[in-house]
Amino acid sequence: MISLARKKIVFIIVEGPSDDEALGVIFSRLYDKQSVHVEITHGDITSDDKSNPKNIVIKVCELVKQYCKNNHFTKKDFLEVIHIMDTDGAYISDDYIIENESVTDRPLYSLTGIETKHPSDIKNRNHNKSANMDRLQAQKTVWATIPYHAYYMSSNLDHVLYNKLNSTNRDKEKDALTFACKYKDNLDEFLSFISDSDFSVCGDYKESWSFIRQELNSLHRYSNLCICFKDIRESRNAT
Repeated sequence: MISLARKKIVFIIVEGPSDDEALGVIFSRLYDKQSVHVEITHGDITSDDKSNPKNIVIKVCELVKQYCKNNHFTKKDFLEVIHIMDTDGAYISDDYIIENESVTDRPLYSLTGIETKHPSDIKNRNHNKSANMDRLQAQKTVWATIPYHAYYMSSNLDHVLYNKLNSTNRDKEKDALTFACKYKDNLDEFLSFISDSDFSVCGDYKESWSFIRQELNSLHRYSNLCICFKDIRESRNAT
């Protein structure tokens, strides 16, 4: 009797439910020979004031371990961990964080700066978040042996996928559904969109992170997620 090997797990970390709605089904179909799990953190662990470069890798590792515990897996069941993070302008100079008393809710993002009622809070967040992202992008594995890569959406996922800034939660949900419906049965079109657009930062992984740290790039529309799909795209083009 032939024993079928268990599919390896591709563990994808995103911040919110709409991120999963936009990309979850697409990842599942692109990694159709594997088992895709999307882990929603319900917030940005890189900007959490309890996160720092000394514990941020541990926090990511705990997400994987908890999933294993709940589903009776081991580290050997994983193919890789893919972490998708919003940059939120974290690498910009403090000079571009502008106090605006009329901004009463969340910070207001533009291509030239961040307006906020509490600039000191955003400055502190950016310093912490950028340090955490730097630590994660340099990490090669989690839980000792599972390959790990961090990819960015700048200034966030809505900006990259829909070319929108400062979306409401309702808009996020609506746009995510529209995006998934557009590309879930058109995977090659998605790969072209994410890899060949003006916002695509492909090529060397380390250099893509150096690029996003420059000047106002972490506010502008950029993503290095195309690097994640390089081998898949080449394989599909070869068939």
